Amino acid sequence: MNSRSFPVPENVTLCDNGRHVDILDQTKLPNKVEHRKLLTVSDYYDAIRDLQVRGAPAIGICAAYGMYCLAQQTETLDYDSFLNKMNEYGKYLCSARPTAVNLSWAVRRMLRVAEDHPDLPVCDIVKRMGDESRAVQQEDISMCTAISEYGLSLLHEGDGILTHCNAGPLATSCYGTAIGPMLLGHERGMSFHVFSDETRPLLQGARLTSYELSKAGVDVTLICDNMASIVMKNGWVQICFVGCDRVAANGDTANKIGTSGVAILAHYYGIPFYVLGPTSTIDLSCPTGSDIEIELRDESEIREKFYREPMALPEVRCYNPAFDVTDHSLISGIITEHGIAAPPYTESLRRLFQKTE
Repeated sequence: MNSRSFPVPENVTLCDNGRHVDILDQTKLPNKVEHRKLLTVSDYYDAIRDLQVRGAPAIGICAAYGMYCLAQQTETLDYDSFLNKMNEYGKYLCSARPTAVNLSWAVRRMLRVAEDHPDLPVCDIVKRMGDESRAVQQEDISMCTAISEYGLSLLHEGDGILTHCNAGPLATSCYGTAIGPMLLGHERGMSFHVFSDETRPLLQGARLTSYELSKAGVDVTLICDNMASIVMKNGWVQICFVGCDRVAANGDTANKIGTSGVAILAHYYGIPFYVLGPTSTIDLSCPTGSDIEIELRDESEIREKFYREPMALPEVRCYNPAFDVTDHSLISGIITEHGIAAPPYTESLRRLFQKTE
């Protein structure tokens, strides 16, 4: 179902007529390409929570396929019992990554299929859920291509581009969001130089973004997060592209921890800073970034993950938020599949949603 022309492996695949989902275990990259078979609701929960599948669109696709596969496993023919069970599955899956709105969006979308057809036999509802889950991925492919086109319209030959975390094909079904314009431009013969922040503490930029860009043949330089300032000061960065996990109604944006620091640096050096993501990440019911729940992850990710020995004493406390919120005043534009939203975002984001109605 993927339209990539570059050698990055598939990350989420529906298999065995919808009996299970195959995922690329992103925690093993870049040194190993390993796939994992998801069967039970715990499998899906663990894969999402443990970042084996990650990236807002990919999480949504995995959740949609997961809800369909779990629906096929239900043995009841009673509609109310079926709906209760699916709601139970959905609530559990959504708790795996509460900040990523694509997860709850996909789960709600699948549940609506069941809720909207109480008069149909359960087997027919399950079939419709299968069609809906496949549509989620097909729409993601179209969405990524459209976002990539809009983003590419802002780039020029030879631009230096800085990105943070990972919002490429591993996080989606196609080009990606923040990485998409670079890959699309490269396919068309354009040359860019990308600076990829390593993105501590889980190193998504090092393990995933640099992997994707290198595999595609894009000129990429990996830097530590605290090196972003010097490459900007040196004049090597003309634009910043980052992804997003949730966008509030006022344009405040939650993305991987460290993104807000990049935005502040870009503002200081006069560099445009753009957020790229599908309209499904925009949450108009969330007034501002202060209303976004920030996921806190295990302290061990800071203290010992990726190290042969712990890098801090066990009694040292660690604060490990997975995301931070970039204030809308620091964002030059929000690039979606329906166009580029500009300030004031309270108006432009609502106009984007009107295009989807």
